[in-house]
Amino acid sequence: MKTIILLIAAIIISSCSSSKTDGDKLIGQTKANILKNLGDPVRTLNNDKNGEILIYADQVYSNYENQNGSAKTGSNYWKYMFVYINNDGKVSSWRNEKQEYPPQQIDANKLIGNNNSVSVK
Repeated sequence: MKTIILLIAAIIISSCSSSKTDGDKLIGQTKANILKNLGDPVRTLNNDKNGEILIYADQVYSNYENQNGSAKTGSNYWKYMFVYINNDGKVSSWRNEKQEYPPQQIDANKLIGNNNSVSVK
């Protein structure tokens, strides 16, 4: 009985102690480590004098059934992850975003200077 109580207590403590999100675990890691774990970004932007921005993107398609019951591809969107690398070569911040435009249409001027917040949309 004592063993079961200790096991339950250990599970509760371990589940409460891991409050960081996966993205928060990126903060402070080196660029080399990010590239090793996430692979090459789809784009890399120069972040003025503050380093660079690595852009990871996945295109998501929605499926829906039409009147005949067959699946059709519906609207799509892009899931982005922006990883801001400082001049020391370490992650200073990150953020996720959903957009309808492809990576080639990202406006670099809007991203530069927007690295102080982590937002999930």
